[in-house]
Amino acid sequence: MSGEVDLVLKGGRVVTGDGIFQAGVAIRDGKIVAVAADELLPPAKKVIDIKGNHIIPGIVDSEAHPGCYVPFDYDMRTESRAAACAGVTTWGIQAPSTRLGTVPFKEFVQADDVVPFSESFGAAKEILDSISAVDAFLTFMIETDEQAEEIPLYCEEYGVTSFKLYMQARRIPAEDHNWPSRRAGLGVGIDDGVLYKVFEQVARFGAPAIASIHPENWEIARVFEERARAIGRTDLGAWTDRSPHMLEAQHVRAYSYIAEKLGSRMYIQHATTPATFAEIREAKSRGVEIYAQTGPAWLGFTPNDGWRINVPLRWEDAQEELWKAVARGDVDVVGSDHVVAWDPADRESMYSANIWDCRTGFSRVETFLPVMLTKGVHEGRISLERLVQVSCENPARIYGLFPRKGAIAVGSDADLVVVDLSREVTVGKEHINTRAGWSIMEGHTYHGWPIMTVLRGQVTAEWADDSPGPRPVGEPTGRYLPRKVRTDVPPAPADRLVRTGPGATLEGISAGS
Repeated sequence: MSGEVDLVLKGGRVVTGDGIFQAGVAIRDGKIVAVAADELLPPAKKVIDIKGNHIIPGIVDSEAHPGCYVPFDYDMRTESRAAACAGVTTWGIQAPSTRLGTVPFKEFVQADDVVPFSESFGAAKEILDSISAVDAFLTFMIETDEQAEEIPLYCEEYGVTSFKLYMQARRIPAEDHNWPSRRAGLGVGIDDGVLYKVFEQVARFGAPAIASIHPENWEIARVFEERARAIGRTDLGAWTDRSPHMLEAQHVRAYSYIAEKLGSRMYIQHATTPATFAEIREAKSRGVEIYAQTGPAWLGFTPNDGWRINVPLRWEDAQEELWKAVARGDVDVVGSDHVVAWDPADRESMYSANIWDCRTGFSRVETFLPVMLTKGVHEGRISLERLVQVSCENPARIYGLFPRKGAIAVGSDADLVVVDLSREVTVGKEHINTRAGWSIMEGHTYHGWPIMTVLRGQVTAEWADDSPGPRPVGEPTGRYLPRKVRTDVPPAPADRLVRTGPGATLEGISAGS
């Protein structure tokens, strides 16, 4: 290579899913132009010696929910910068149409507030392009037939190719104005007909189009909750016990069958139980293209850590099985599922020793690498290479962004994280950058921490020598990331019928009865 480049990172080791190499990285115009031994790297306008630390690809965090409880722009200003401090360079933002910058913002959403994404996408893109500190792609949380039927527009014009179905939020009577999910932006709720239409469209478009579900059968969970309350349980573990493993696994079994019949790519959000992994393996054995994600909350914490989340934190035995599932490949992706439930002033009002009065949710993006590096790599449950696979490479591949994202390779975006595996951190408020101002991590000690984040060749966060913790650097430069779908898309399935006679098939699809 000839000529001067913009930036060189040297003096460390590069980590990919295939191995660890003594090498540095050269960057020009936001792209990686060389990965080589330090002595072979070109001259640069700026050289950063990373002092023996490791360089991994920027984290592709596949699930985050900024704007869930407050206006989208308000949340993105702080949370995208916290994400950068956590090593994230690409955020997969999942939201209903009411939580992508539509105005006026409504704390409690009603059915009439739910609009097609064609009415909210423009505002979301403008916010991402103007104030985000990370690059971002969108996953639309579908609620209605109208939204499902607009998927061709979303795929072809907006570059949105991933769609989430929040299966715990089943369709509810319009007069139930206090339905809890209204506060998270859902106004209608889901039913299996909407799910079918989404899976149908995803099958029609093919990769990278994908349908994801939040698997947790709350229609049965209410029975367990009623029984727990009846015997006087108020402990934090009751939230876990109200949603036993079978309720997550049952949704995987039911909806992987539909994915199988339609040929739809399917994604399981926050898989957390051995029963779920068994269903995933069974679906794969039938040829279903199914992927599973878990998160640092479930890998790093249990009900004994004193909070609640959906799906619930699991007990220690299930957590150990979850790590085994990550190591052997039943779990493909780790994503933060980040959300800030309330402003810092409300922290005390969130918590209650009575689990039924405790507000759901705690911020999670900053738990990502500390949990993965400590409980995963440091404690020997996974290799550093496997961390890169599930945190960077796999989500980029599954969502249609690889090798632009998730890779340290010539031609890829220069999205990098410098990780200090030897840094021991007992977490205090000085280590927290999220708007919440506190974390479930506080008081825990971690071995390994991200100390620098680079987005398209620009340093966006750093733990400087004179700083008590990681801090954002520079002005936000994040951008919306559209994805591309195939051009030879089969005709729309609007007239497809199910034949019920001998040898019945779904018309237009090679499928069983």
